[in-house]
Amino acid sequence: MAERIARGVFRTDTPVKIKSYAAVVGEKEGEGPLGSCFDEVVTDSHFGRETWEQAETQFQLEAVRLALVKAGLDREDIDVICAGDLINQCIGSAYSVRELAVPFFGLYGACSTMAEGLLISAVLTDSGAAEIAAAVTSSHFSTAERQFRFPLSYGGQRTPTAQWTCTASGAVILSRTEGSVYIAGGCIGKIADLSISDINNMGSAMAPAAADTIMRYLSATGTSPCDYDYIVTGDLGIVGSQLLLDFLLKQGVDITSQHRDCGVMIFDPDKQDTHCGGSGCGCGASVLCGHFLPLLENSEAHDILFAATGALMSPVSLQQGETIPSISHLVHLRKEQLC
Repeated sequence: MAERIARGVFRTDTPVKIKSYAAVVGEKEGEGPLGSCFDEVVTDSHFGRETWEQAETQFQLEAVRLALVKAGLDREDIDVICAGDLINQCIGSAYSVRELAVPFFGLYGACSTMAEGLLISAVLTDSGAAEIAAAVTSSHFSTAERQFRFPLSYGGQRTPTAQWTCTASGAVILSRTEGSVYIAGGCIGKIADLSISDINNMGSAMAPAAADTIMRYLSATGTSPCDYDYIVTGDLGIVGSQLLLDFLLKQGVDITSQHRDCGVMIFDPDKQDTHCGGSGCGCGASVLCGHFLPLLENSEAHDILFAATGALMSPVSLQQGETIPSISHLVHLRKEQLC
């Protein structure tokens, strides 16, 4: 069973192993600096379906399919899948799992959902409730714009602090027995609110949540940033990443050398005009599955903290003038060392 080491912080008793993973992205993401890392780049934003929402479902299905193929499994082998997205009521995930016919936990942690899904899947697997579990998330630029901002035909101007919602999906399959990379522990996030209400400044809203979660995990485990190859945030973007570093430095913790942000990495800000970088559930998920998990598997890294961040607003809360509550869940990923 998972061992509690502090409030909201745990380590797995028996390492929960990552059996396989896959990342599927859209055309813009495929043109970015990490384009060659992804399993599949889809140039049709509709992915052969009638609507963008249906396309997002298809991105999830394709990511899970590729992960299953890599693992040599069928969908019937999955005991439970934890899935989520940004669309209201998580319909992108609900409709994808409807086709998979797998026991399903629907999650909403906004852009932190991949870390949330991995934590829940790891606890279920570690407890013996599941032998094989999966975590998958997705986002789509057009579904997010339509829901949270303006219809694309409106032609609204994006502010300098705005981020570009990634069209992408990432899927991870966890096993109790197979895999050289495993989940060593995690930290369940707490809500943080910096009283920011600007939807185009989500990186700033999420930075304090990331700082709190990282500090709590380091403190509970008695470790320091230098114990990790990378401390990865999901999608703080350029502005939010700098705020995170500033928050931690004020607490005497310097993660400058270890820190990487998926939202900063996935696009080229000079060539792709994405302002502060990428965002969305699929951003951190696809960069994790396309870039960081291969680094661990190939022994180019041995310890990584993946702290995905989420801005937990809704169209209704924004219309009512509410501020943006944020959260960050952390997963400790480790490469198994051979004796």
